[in-house]
Amino acid sequence: MELATTLQYAGDPRRAAEEVAALESAGLDAIWVAEAYGFDSPTIMGFLAARTERAKIGSAILNVYSRTPALIAQTAAGLDAVSGGRALLGLGASGPQVVEGWHGRPYDKPLGRTRETIDLCRRIWRRETIDHHGITDMPLPPEKGGRLGKPLKILTRPVRPEIPVYVASLGPANVRMTAEIADGWLPTLFLPEKAKDVWGSPLTEGTARRDPALGPLQTVAGGLLAIGEEAAAVRELARPLIALYVGGMGAKGKNFYNDLAVAYGYEEAAGTIQELYLAGKKREAEAAVPDEFCELMSLCGPEGYVRERIAAFREAGVTMLNVHPVGPEPAKLIETVKNWL
Repeated sequence: MELATTLQYAGDPRRAAEEVAALESAGLDAIWVAEAYGFDSPTIMGFLAARTERAKIGSAILNVYSRTPALIAQTAAGLDAVSGGRALLGLGASGPQVVEGWHGRPYDKPLGRTRETIDLCRRIWRRETIDHHGITDMPLPPEKGGRLGKPLKILTRPVRPEIPVYVASLGPANVRMTAEIADGWLPTLFLPEKAKDVWGSPLTEGTARRDPALGPLQTVAGGLLAIGEEAAAVRELARPLIALYVGGMGAKGKNFYNDLAVAYGYEEAAGTIQELYLAGKKREAEAAVPDEFCELMSLCGPEGYVRERIAAFREAGVTMLNVHPVGPEPAKLIETVKNWL
C-alpha cells in the first residue's frame, strides 16, 4: 500500500509545496492536487514537480468538460516530462454545479466523454495521428466553413507512452467503466466497511471486461489522520467536508454525493443535511452528519485503532492510502504510518 496526501483548495500553494517536500522526505509516495473552482491544478503540479524529487504528482481531478482531450493529454505529458515520469492523470466528469455553473458547458454524456477522453489521451501519448470525430468534438456548421482541421500527432515525444489514468467515479455505471478501462479509481467519501455493498457489483462487472495488460485496478482512498489518545476528536473536522458534498454539491435530485450517502444507509440524515445546507444553515447541516460517517472515513485515534483503520482500508481494496495528517508534526505522522504499511 502506497501513501499519499491531497493539497486542499484553499491556502498558499507555495507554502503547501514546502510542506509536501517535507512529507516526501518522511516517505510520502504521491501528492494529489485538487482543482474544482479554485486554482488550476496543472500550475500547482508543475511547481510541485520542481520542489520534489521522488513522489508521484496527480490531478484530483481535471474534469473532462474544462479542457479538450488533446490539451489534457498535452498537460499530462508536459507534467510527466518536467517531473521525470512521475505524473498521474486524475480525470472525472465532476457535476452540473461546477461544469454548468463555473465552466458554462452543458453537462451531457459524462460517461461517453470520459471514455473518449481517456482513449484519445492514450493514443496521443503513443504519438498516433489524431483525426477524430466524436462526443468531444465541436465541429463548425457548413455555413461557417465546416471542418478545416488537419490530422496531427503530438510534436514532442512523451517521456512515457502510457501515463497512469485514474478516474473519479461514484455511480454504478461510472464505476463499472472505471474498473474496465482506467489504471486507477478515485472514490470520494470512501467508507471501507460499506464499500463492497455499494460498489462491489460494478467493480466486478467492469473488471470482467478489463484488458489484462492494464494490471489490477489501483484504488486511492483515506481520510483525516491523527494518532494519540485524544486524536478521536479530530474526526469532527470531517463534518464540514461531508456536509458540503452531501448537502451542497448539487441540487435536490442531482447530487451524486447525496446519492452515495443514501446508498451507505444514511438516507434520513442525507435528506436533512441537504435541506439544511441548501437553506444556508451550514452549521446545522454539519451537526446532522452521523458520527459513524465521520469515524469510518477517518484514521484518528490511538495507535492500535489507527492500525485497525488502515487494515480496513486495505481489506476494502485500497492500494494507495490518501491521508490528511492533522497535528503539529505532520511529517512524523507520515513517517509513522509509512513504517506500518
